[in-house]
Amino acid sequence: MADKRFHLAWFMNFTPDEWREPFGQGGNPWDGQFYIEMAQAMERACFDLIMIEDKLMVPETYGGSRDLSLKHAMMVPKADPAPLAVAMGMATKNLGVVATMSTMAYPPFMLARLSSTIDSLTKGRFGWNVVTSAEDLMAKNFGMDQLPPREDRYAMADEYMEVVGKLFDSWEPDAVVLDRKNGIYADGSKVHTVDHDGRFYKVRGPLNTVPSPQRRPVYLQAGASPRGRDFAAQHADAIVSVANGVEGMKAFRADIRARAEKIGRNPDEIKVFFCITPSLGETEAEARARYENVTMSDNFATDVLISISAITEIDFAQYDLDKPLPEKLVTNGESGTLDKFQQWGSGKTLRQLAADGGGGLVSSMELIGTPAQVAEKMGEAMAEVGGDGFLITTPVLRVSRRYIAEICDGLVPELQQRGLVRTEYKHQLLRDNLREF
Repeated sequence: MADKRFHLAWFMNFTPDEWREPFGQGGNPWDGQFYIEMAQAMERACFDLIMIEDKLMVPETYGGSRDLSLKHAMMVPKADPAPLAVAMGMATKNLGVVATMSTMAYPPFMLARLSSTIDSLTKGRFGWNVVTSAEDLMAKNFGMDQLPPREDRYAMADEYMEVVGKLFDSWEPDAVVLDRKNGIYADGSKVHTVDHDGRFYKVRGPLNTVPSPQRRPVYLQAGASPRGRDFAAQHADAIVSVANGVEGMKAFRADIRARAEKIGRNPDEIKVFFCITPSLGETEAEARARYENVTMSDNFATDVLISISAITEIDFAQYDLDKPLPEKLVTNGESGTLDKFQQWGSGKTLRQLAADGGGGLVSSMELIGTPAQVAEKMGEAMAEVGGDGFLITTPVLRVSRRYIAEICDGLVPELQQRGLVRTEYKHQLLRDNLREF
Protein backbone atom coordinates (compact mmCIF):
# COMPACT_ATOMS: atom_id res chain seq x y z
CA MET A 1 0.00 0.00 0.00
CA ALA A 2 1.33 3.43 -0.95
CA ASP A 3 2.38 5.67 1.92
CA LYS A 4 -0.11 8.57 1.94
CA ARG A 5 1.62 10.48 4.75
CA PHE A 6 2.91 14.00 4.26
CA HIS A 7 5.37 16.08 6.27
CA LEU A 8 4.59 18.87 8.72
CA ALA A 9 6.76 21.88 9.56
CA TRP A 10 6.23 25.23 11.28
CA PHE A 11 7.49 28.67 10.25
CA MET A 12 8.02 31.31 12.95
CA ASN A 13 10.49 33.99 14.02
CA PHE A 14 12.23 35.22 17.16
CA THR A 15 10.11 38.34 17.68
CA PRO A 16 7.39 39.33 20.14
CA ASP A 17 4.61 36.77 20.24
CA GLU A 18 0.94 37.67 19.71
CA TRP A 19 1.50 40.43 22.27
CA ARG A 20 -1.66 42.50 21.75
CA GLU A 21 -4.11 39.61 22.07
CA PRO A 22 -5.73 38.22 25.24
CA PHE A 23 -3.98 34.86 24.78
CA GLY A 24 -0.53 36.28 24.06
CA GLN A 25 2.53 36.22 26.27
CA GLY A 26 2.75 39.98 26.55
CA GLY A 27 5.56 40.60 24.07
CA ASN A 28 8.55 39.84 26.27
CA PRO A 29 9.86 36.41 25.19
CA TRP A 30 13.52 37.27 24.92
CA ASP A 31 14.85 34.47 27.13
CA GLY A 32 13.55 32.12 24.43
CA GLN A 33 11.54 29.96 26.84
CA PHE A 34 8.24 30.58 25.03
CA TYR A 35 9.77 29.32 21.78
CA ILE A 36 11.57 26.42 23.45
CA GLU A 37 8.22 25.23 24.79
CA MET A 38 6.75 25.81 21.33
CA ALA A 39 9.40 23.50 19.84
CA GLN A 40 8.60 20.88 22.47
CA ALA A 41 4.94 21.06 21.47
CA MET A 42 5.93 20.59 17.82
CA GLU A 43 7.98 17.54 18.77
CA ARG A 44 5.09 16.08 20.76
CA ALA A 45 3.01 16.43 17.58
CA CYS A 46 5.81 14.78 15.51
CA PHE A 47 6.54 17.75 13.24
CA ASP A 48 9.58 17.25 11.01
CA LEU A 49 11.03 20.67 11.73
CA ILE A 50 10.54 24.19 13.01
CA MET A 51 12.04 27.01 10.94
CA ILE A 52 13.06 30.44 12.25
CA GLU A 53 12.78 33.35 9.81
CA ASP A 54 15.10 36.35 10.02
CA LYS A 55 15.74 39.86 8.72
CA LEU A 56 18.84 41.97 9.37
CA MET A 57 17.56 45.53 9.57
CA VAL A 58 15.00 47.82 11.17
CA PRO A 59 12.33 48.52 8.52
CA GLU A 60 11.87 52.13 7.44
CA THR A 61 9.95 51.82 4.18
CA TYR A 62 6.33 51.97 5.39
CA GLY A 63 5.47 55.61 5.96
CA GLY A 64 9.09 56.58 5.29
CA SER A 65 10.06 55.97 8.91
CA ARG A 66 11.00 53.24 11.38
CA ASP A 67 8.41 54.58 13.85
CA LEU A 68 5.45 52.49 12.72
CA SER A 69 7.47 49.27 12.60
CA LEU A 70 8.59 49.85 16.17
CA LYS A 71 5.14 50.94 17.34
CA HIS A 72 3.58 47.74 15.98
CA ALA A 73 6.60 45.53 16.80
CA MET A 74 6.42 44.43 13.16
CA MET A 75 9.68 42.83 11.96
CA VAL A 76 11.46 44.55 14.84
CA PRO A 77 12.64 43.78 17.48
CA LYS A 78 14.00 40.52 16.12
CA ALA A 79 16.65 38.36 17.79
CA ASP A 80 19.26 36.11 16.16
CA PRO A 81 17.81 32.72 15.12
CA ALA A 82 21.01 30.66 15.48
CA PRO A 83 21.23 30.69 19.31
CA LEU A 84 17.49 30.02 19.51
CA ALA A 85 17.90 27.04 17.17
CA VAL A 86 20.54 25.66 19.54
CA ALA A 87 18.29 26.22 22.57
CA MET A 88 15.32 24.54 20.87
CA GLY A 89 17.51 21.70 19.64
CA MET A 90 19.00 21.07 23.07
CA ALA A 91 15.50 20.97 24.60
CA THR A 92 14.23 18.37 22.11
CA LYS A 93 15.42 14.99 20.84
CA ASN A 94 13.83 14.49 17.43
CA LEU A 95 12.56 17.77 16.00
CA GLY A 96 14.58 19.40 13.23
CA VAL A 97 15.58 23.03 13.92
CA VAL A 98 16.20 25.37 10.99
CA ALA A 99 17.72 28.85 11.14
CA THR A 100 17.58 31.49 8.41
CA MET A 101 21.02 32.90 7.59
CA SER A 102 21.83 35.23 4.71
CA THR A 103 24.57 34.62 2.17
CA MET A 104 24.95 38.40 2.01
CA ALA A 105 25.75 38.66 5.72
CA TYR A 106 27.85 35.65 6.71
CA PRO A 107 31.27 34.93 5.20
CA PRO A 108 31.10 31.35 3.86
CA PHE A 109 33.65 30.05 6.37
CA MET A 110 31.72 31.47 9.33
CA LEU A 111 28.40 30.08 8.15
CA ALA A 112 29.85 26.63 7.47
CA ARG A 113 31.54 26.59 10.88
CA LEU A 114 28.39 27.77 12.69
CA SER A 115 26.20 25.26 10.86
CA SER A 116 28.58 22.40 11.56
CA THR A 117 28.67 23.33 15.24
CA ILE A 118 24.88 23.52 15.59
CA ASP A 119 24.43 20.24 13.71
CA SER A 120 26.77 18.56 16.20
CA LEU A 121 25.05 20.15 19.19
CA THR A 122 21.64 18.94 17.94
CA LYS A 123 22.94 15.48 17.00
CA GLY A 124 22.20 15.91 13.31
CA ARG A 125 18.95 17.88 13.35
CA PHE A 126 20.03 21.27 12.01
CA GLY A 127 18.88 22.92 8.83
CA TRP A 128 19.88 26.16 7.11
CA ASN A 129 17.23 28.26 5.37
CA VAL A 130 19.28 29.77 2.54
CA VAL A 131 18.43 33.40 1.76
CA THR A 132 20.25 36.10 -0.20
CA SER A 133 18.40 39.00 1.53
CA ALA A 134 16.34 41.49 -0.43
CA GLU A 135 16.56 44.77 1.45
CA ASP A 136 18.89 47.70 0.82
CA LEU A 137 18.63 48.60 4.51
CA MET A 138 20.18 45.23 5.28
CA ALA A 139 22.99 45.95 2.81
CA LYS A 140 23.79 49.21 4.60
CA ASN A 141 24.40 47.24 7.79
CA PHE A 142 27.09 45.17 6.07
CA GLY A 143 29.25 47.75 4.35
CA MET A 144 27.26 48.12 1.12
CA ASP A 145 25.37 51.12 -0.23
CA GLN A 146 22.71 48.89 -1.75
CA LEU A 147 22.12 45.28 -2.67
CA PRO A 148 23.47 43.92 -5.95
CA PRO A 149 20.80 43.25 -8.60
CA ARG A 150 18.81 40.06 -8.05
CA GLU A 151 20.58 38.09 -10.79
CA ASP A 152 23.97 38.96 -9.32
CA ARG A 153 22.76 37.88 -5.90
CA TYR A 154 21.89 34.47 -7.26
CA ALA A 155 25.25 34.20 -9.04
CA MET A 156 26.92 35.02 -5.72
CA ALA A 157 24.71 32.49 -3.95
CA ASP A 158 25.62 29.74 -6.42
CA GLU A 159 29.31 30.30 -5.74
CA TYR A 160 28.59 30.59 -2.02
CA MET A 161 26.99 27.13 -2.02
CA GLU A 162 29.99 25.76 -3.88
CA VAL A 163 32.34 27.18 -1.23
CA VAL A 164 30.44 25.94 1.81
CA GLY A 165 30.10 22.54 0.15
CA LYS A 166 33.86 22.35 -0.22
CA LEU A 167 34.28 23.39 3.42
CA PHE A 168 31.87 20.73 4.68
CA ASP A 169 33.87 18.16 2.68
CA SER A 170 37.29 19.46 3.76
CA TRP A 171 37.43 16.73 6.40
CA GLU A 172 37.12 13.20 5.08
CA PRO A 173 34.51 11.09 6.92
CA ASP A 174 37.17 9.07 8.75
CA ALA A 175 39.57 11.94 9.47
CA VAL A 176 38.89 11.76 13.23
CA VAL A 177 40.91 8.76 14.42
CA LEU A 178 40.81 9.04 18.23
CA ASP A 179 43.72 6.65 18.60
CA ARG A 180 44.59 7.05 22.28
CA LYS A 181 47.38 4.46 22.18
CA ASN A 182 49.34 6.34 19.52
CA GLY A 183 48.16 9.79 20.53
CA ILE A 184 46.39 10.62 17.25
CA TYR A 185 43.17 12.62 17.39
CA ALA A 186 42.82 13.42 13.68
CA ASP A 187 44.71 12.25 10.59
CA GLY A 188 46.18 15.35 8.94
CA SER A 189 46.36 13.63 5.57
CA LYS A 190 42.55 13.49 5.54
CA VAL A 191 41.95 17.20 6.24
CA HIS A 192 42.32 19.39 3.17
CA THR A 193 42.42 23.06 2.19
CA VAL A 194 39.76 24.07 -0.30
CA ASP A 195 41.80 26.86 -1.95
CA HIS A 196 38.75 28.46 -3.54
CA ASP A 197 39.51 31.56 -5.59
CA GLY A 198 36.38 32.59 -7.47
CA ARG A 199 34.57 35.61 -8.83
CA PHE A 200 33.07 36.60 -5.47
CA TYR A 201 34.80 34.57 -2.76
CA LYS A 202 38.31 33.56 -1.81
CA VAL A 203 38.56 30.94 0.93
CA ARG A 204 41.52 28.78 1.87
CA GLY A 205 40.02 26.33 4.40
CA PRO A 206 39.90 23.72 5.76
CA LEU A 207 36.99 24.02 8.17
CA ASN A 208 38.23 23.82 11.75
CA THR A 209 35.27 21.78 13.04
CA VAL A 210 34.99 18.00 12.83
CA PRO A 211 32.39 16.58 10.42
CA SER A 212 28.95 16.92 11.99
CA PRO A 213 26.41 14.05 12.04
CA GLN A 214 24.86 15.16 8.73
CA ARG A 215 28.21 16.48 7.37
CA ARG A 216 26.24 19.48 6.12
CA PRO A 217 22.93 20.89 7.38
CA VAL A 218 19.67 20.26 5.56
CA TYR A 219 19.23 23.09 3.04
CA LEU A 220 15.89 24.87 2.78
CA GLN A 221 15.13 27.52 0.19
CA ALA A 222 12.15 29.58 -0.95
CA GLY A 223 12.88 30.81 -4.46
CA ALA A 224 9.71 31.62 -6.43
CA SER A 225 11.12 33.23 -9.59
CA PRO A 226 12.46 31.03 -12.42
CA ARG A 227 16.01 31.80 -11.27
CA GLY A 228 15.06 31.05 -7.69
CA ARG A 229 13.48 27.75 -8.70
CA ASP A 230 16.65 26.75 -10.54
CA PHE A 231 18.69 27.55 -7.44
CA ALA A 232 16.35 25.55 -5.21
CA ALA A 233 16.27 22.57 -7.58
CA GLN A 234 20.07 22.58 -7.60
CA HIS A 235 20.72 22.89 -3.87
CA ALA A 236 17.68 22.42 -1.64
CA ASP A 237 16.64 19.41 0.42
CA ALA A 238 13.33 21.14 1.06
CA ILE A 239 11.60 24.07 -0.61
CA VAL A 240 9.15 26.51 0.94
CA SER A 241 6.41 27.69 -1.41
CA VAL A 242 3.27 29.77 -1.41
CA ALA A 243 0.99 28.50 -4.16
CA ASN A 244 -2.44 29.56 -5.41
CA GLY A 245 -4.70 26.62 -4.61
CA VAL A 246 -4.32 22.93 -5.31
CA GLU A 247 -3.62 23.42 -9.01
CA GLY A 248 -0.90 25.95 -8.20
CA MET A 249 0.64 23.57 -5.68
CA LYS A 250 0.59 20.75 -8.19
CA ALA A 251 2.16 22.89 -10.92
CA PHE A 252 4.91 24.23 -8.64
CA ARG A 253 5.90 20.79 -7.39
CA ALA A 254 5.92 19.36 -10.91
CA ASP A 255 8.07 22.27 -12.10
CA ILE A 256 10.64 21.81 -9.30
CA ARG A 257 10.82 18.07 -9.92
CA ALA A 258 11.31 18.61 -13.65
CA ARG A 259 14.13 21.11 -13.00
CA ALA A 260 15.78 18.66 -10.61
CA GLU A 261 15.58 15.79 -13.10
CA LYS A 262 17.03 18.01 -15.82
CA ILE A 263 20.23 18.53 -13.82
CA GLY A 264 20.48 14.91 -12.73
CA ARG A 265 19.04 15.10 -9.22
CA ASN A 266 16.59 12.57 -7.86
CA PRO A 267 13.43 14.68 -7.39
CA ASP A 268 12.34 12.50 -4.47
CA GLU A 269 15.24 14.00 -2.50
CA ILE A 270 13.53 17.42 -2.60
CA LYS A 271 10.51 17.98 -0.38
CA VAL A 272 8.18 20.86 -1.17
CA PHE A 273 6.45 22.44 1.84
CA PHE A 274 3.40 24.56 1.03
CA CYS A 275 2.63 27.42 3.44
CA ILE A 276 -0.77 27.28 5.10
CA THR A 277 -2.45 29.34 7.82
CA PRO A 278 -5.28 27.21 9.22
CA SER A 279 -8.05 29.03 11.08
CA LEU A 280 -9.74 26.64 13.50
CA GLY A 281 -12.88 26.70 15.59
CA GLU A 282 -15.36 24.36 17.23
CA THR A 283 -17.64 25.05 14.25
CA GLU A 284 -16.96 26.32 10.76
CA ALA A 285 -18.93 29.49 11.49
CA GLU A 286 -16.82 30.19 14.58
CA ALA A 287 -13.60 29.60 12.64
CA ARG A 288 -14.66 31.94 9.85
CA ALA A 289 -15.78 34.65 12.24
CA ARG A 290 -12.43 34.49 14.05
CA TYR A 291 -10.58 34.65 10.74
CA GLU A 292 -12.50 37.67 9.48
CA ASN A 293 -12.26 39.44 12.83
CA VAL A 294 -8.49 39.27 12.66
CA THR A 295 -7.77 39.81 8.97
CA MET A 296 -10.09 42.76 8.37
CA SER A 297 -8.86 44.82 11.34
CA ASP A 298 -6.81 47.99 10.91
CA ASN A 299 -4.00 46.57 13.07
CA PHE A 300 -3.73 43.48 10.89
CA ALA A 301 -3.69 45.50 7.66
CA THR A 302 -0.98 47.79 9.02
CA ASP A 303 1.13 44.87 10.25
CA VAL A 304 0.95 43.17 6.87
CA LEU A 305 1.73 46.34 4.94
CA ILE A 306 4.74 47.13 7.16
CA SER A 307 6.07 43.66 6.40
CA ILE A 308 5.34 43.82 2.67
CA SER A 309 6.83 47.31 2.43
CA ALA A 310 10.04 46.15 4.12
CA ILE A 311 10.69 43.17 1.88
CA THR A 312 9.57 44.79 -1.39
CA GLU A 313 10.89 48.29 -0.61
CA ILE A 314 7.60 49.84 -1.71
CA ASP A 315 5.85 52.24 0.68
CA PHE A 316 2.27 50.99 0.80
CA ALA A 317 1.35 53.77 3.24
CA GLN A 318 0.91 56.01 0.19
CA TYR A 319 -2.11 54.02 -1.02
CA ASP A 320 -5.69 54.10 0.23
CA LEU A 321 -6.54 50.99 2.30
CA ASP A 322 -10.02 50.74 0.87
CA LYS A 323 -9.18 51.22 -2.81
CA PRO A 324 -7.37 48.97 -5.34
CA LEU A 325 -3.73 49.68 -6.13
CA PRO A 326 -3.61 52.26 -8.94
CA GLU A 327 -0.81 50.56 -10.90
CA LYS A 328 1.11 47.33 -11.24
CA LEU A 329 4.22 47.55 -9.05
CA VAL A 330 7.76 46.21 -9.62
CA THR A 331 10.72 45.84 -7.25
CA ASN A 332 14.37 44.81 -6.89
CA GLY A 333 13.34 43.25 -3.59
CA GLU A 334 11.31 40.06 -3.24
CA SER A 335 9.53 40.15 -6.59
CA GLY A 336 7.76 36.81 -6.16
CA THR A 337 6.24 38.01 -2.90
CA LEU A 338 5.14 41.27 -4.50
CA ASP A 339 3.49 39.54 -7.47
CA LYS A 340 1.53 37.22 -5.20
CA PHE A 341 0.54 40.05 -2.90
CA GLN A 342 -0.72 42.61 -5.41
CA GLN A 343 -2.88 40.16 -7.43
CA TRP A 344 -2.85 42.70 -10.24
CA GLY A 345 -6.14 42.85 -12.09
CA SER A 346 -8.19 41.31 -9.29
CA GLY A 347 -9.83 44.63 -8.35
CA LYS A 348 -9.33 43.94 -4.65
CA THR A 349 -8.78 46.79 -2.22
CA LEU A 350 -5.46 47.13 -0.42
CA ARG A 351 -7.19 46.01 2.81
CA GLN A 352 -8.41 42.87 1.04
CA LEU A 353 -4.95 42.24 -0.38
CA ALA A 354 -3.52 42.55 3.12
CA ALA A 355 -6.11 40.08 4.42
CA ASP A 356 -5.19 37.66 1.63
CA GLY A 357 -1.48 38.27 1.81
CA GLY A 358 -0.57 38.01 5.45
CA GLY A 359 2.87 39.52 4.90
CA GLY A 360 3.64 37.46 1.81
CA LEU A 361 2.97 34.18 3.60
CA VAL A 362 -0.49 33.58 2.23
CA SER A 363 -2.11 30.25 2.77
CA SER A 364 -1.62 28.14 -0.33
CA MET A 365 -5.26 27.10 0.11
CA GLU A 366 -8.11 28.26 2.30
CA LEU A 367 -8.28 26.20 5.48
CA ILE A 368 -11.05 27.51 7.72
CA GLY A 369 -13.17 25.19 9.84
CA THR A 370 -13.11 22.55 12.54
CA PRO A 371 -9.96 20.44 12.99
CA ALA A 372 -11.74 17.54 11.27
CA GLN A 373 -12.78 19.67 8.30
CA VAL A 374 -9.33 21.19 7.87
CA ALA A 375 -7.60 17.80 8.20
CA GLU A 376 -9.89 16.37 5.53
CA LYS A 377 -9.11 19.25 3.13
CA MET A 378 -5.36 18.91 3.74
CA GLY A 379 -5.47 15.18 2.99
CA GLU A 380 -7.49 15.65 -0.19
CA ALA A 381 -5.19 18.41 -1.41
CA MET A 382 -1.98 16.51 -0.76
CA ALA A 383 -3.37 13.39 -2.46
CA GLU A 384 -4.03 15.45 -5.58
CA VAL A 385 -0.74 17.35 -5.46
CA GLY A 386 1.30 14.20 -4.86
CA GLY A 387 3.32 15.51 -1.87
CA ASP A 388 5.28 16.58 0.04
CA GLY A 389 4.04 18.51 3.05
CA PHE A 390 2.74 21.67 4.68
CA LEU A 391 4.49 24.51 6.47
CA ILE A 392 2.13 25.90 9.08
CA THR A 393 2.48 29.55 9.95
CA THR A 394 0.49 32.60 10.94
CA PRO A 395 -0.23 35.62 8.71
CA VAL A 396 2.34 37.94 10.30
CA LEU A 397 4.43 35.24 12.02
CA ARG A 398 3.08 35.99 15.48
CA VAL A 399 1.86 33.08 17.55
CA SER A 400 0.14 32.35 20.85
CA ARG A 401 -0.02 29.29 23.08
CA ARG A 402 -3.68 29.03 22.17
CA TYR A 403 -2.92 28.67 18.46
CA ILE A 404 -0.11 26.20 19.12
CA ALA A 405 -2.51 24.08 21.16
CA GLU A 406 -5.19 24.30 18.46
CA ILE A 407 -2.76 22.91 15.90
CA CYS A 408 -0.86 20.38 18.02
CA ASP A 409 -3.78 19.13 20.11
CA GLY A 410 -6.63 19.68 17.68
CA LEU A 411 -5.54 19.49 14.05
CA VAL A 412 -2.59 17.08 14.25
CA PRO A 413 -4.52 14.31 16.05
CA GLU A 414 -7.15 14.49 13.30
CA LEU A 415 -4.41 14.14 10.68
CA GLN A 416 -2.85 11.24 12.58
CA GLN A 417 -6.18 9.41 12.87
CA ARG A 418 -6.44 9.57 9.09
CA GLY A 419 -2.94 8.16 8.67
CA LEU A 420 -1.79 11.37 6.98
CA VAL A 421 1.17 12.37 9.18
CA ARG A 422 3.76 10.62 11.30
CA THR A 423 2.99 9.41 14.80
CA GLU A 424 6.62 8.69 15.73
CA TYR A 425 10.16 9.50 14.64
CA LYS A 426 12.14 6.63 13.17
CA HIS A 427 15.44 8.40 12.45
CA GLN A 428 17.91 10.55 14.33
CA LEU A 429 18.99 12.76 11.43
CA LEU A 430 16.69 15.45 10.05
CA ARG A 431 17.61 14.55 6.47
CA ASP A 432 16.58 10.91 7.05
CA ASN A 433 13.23 11.92 8.53
CA LEU A 434 12.55 14.11 5.48
CA ARG A 435 13.36 11.25 3.12
CA GLU A 436 11.41 8.60 5.04
CA PHE A 437 8.34 9.16 2.85
